[in-house]
Amino acid sequence: MTAVLCQAALGRDAQTKDAPGKDAQGKDTPGHDATRIFPRPAPSDYQAHAQAGAVTIAADFTAHSIVTLQKTLSTEDYVVIEVGVFGPPDARLKLSHEDFSLRINGKKTPLPAQPYLALYQSLKDPEWEPPKSKDDEGGGSQKKDAHPWPVYPPFELVRAMQVRLQRAVLPEGDRALPEAGLIFFRYGGRSNGVHLVELLYDGPAGKATVAIQP
Repeated sequence: MTAVLCQAALGRDAQTKDAPGKDAQGKDTPGHDATRIFPRPAPSDYQAHAQAGAVTIAADFTAHSIVTLQKTLSTEDYVVIEVGVFGPPDARLKLSHEDFSLRINGKKTPLPAQPYLALYQSLKDPEWEPPKSKDDEGGGSQKKDAHPWPVYPPFELVRAMQVRLQRAVLPEGDRALPEAGLIFFRYGGRSNGVHLVELLYDGPAGKATVAIQP
């Protein structure tokens, strides 16, 4: 438990350090971190958007793909929403993943958003392939072990995936708008069976339902 709490604290610290400066229009200033996700020019640049008071919640559904600026990762156990939060000039808003939930295919009970640390065990790099065994290289002429040892990605790759995920999440706390990032929902179903996604926002700005047809 202590290790998890320390890991969470490190994640929050890294988010704060990575956050770039912005001008009054929300544009990034020189010296910004090019590894994090920035809001698009307008809510209309997302698949769908809806109003929550004076704030606009915009969203893209990327299914099991985690789209970061460096490369696209994947997860079989979660689906991903890229969200953009827009407001009037000089607006600020307290952001939290806990303000979001997701309804898939009209299901009665929405899925609560999960902290990004929950994804660490299911992160995958689609470009990584396990090294071939001697049996594979020999064309299968030798008898394979009936219970082969599992092959895991190298530590450097695992750490790089975790850092990319960490930098892509929706920043939390009191933030100048516009702001953007990823939020996650536990769902292991096939993405091709999803025909309607509703991102529900219930937070300081009010309430909104962003209906997305993938």
